[in-house]
Amino acid sequence: MKEHTASQFETGTVVYDPASDKVGEYQGKSGPYALIRPLGGGREWEAPPESLRPATPGERLTASVRAANDRSLQGPPAPVRDCGACTDLAALREQARARHDRSAETDANVLLRRHQRRYHTALLGLED
Repeated sequence: MKEHTASQFETGTVVYDPASDKVGEYQGKSGPYALIRPLGGGREWEAPPESLRPATPGERLTASVRAANDRSLQGPPAPVRDCGACTDLAALREQARARHDRSAETDANVLLRRHQRRYHTALLGLED
């Protein structure tokens, strides 16, 4: 089996870290460590670059399904009080619900989450 080093991975490569038994996206290096971010987002972790290897298709699928399940359990985002953009995006979501347009409802939730991560991270305690 060929040994991999972090310098062989491009940013965004899905890797397996046996030390933490986690799958994530390679983000780059920080000193002697590789930075890995969980699939679906979240806080990066450091890993010894020499221990990383490309994730197998099964590991990728398992991590992707876990990330999707975690997102679905969060429920829809609530608008931040006194934020016009949050209120507008929540109104779009409600209009989509009234039309039974699940795709537009999901789009509004994604936009609202993006807005909140960009402008309300500290207020809502969201991870970078």
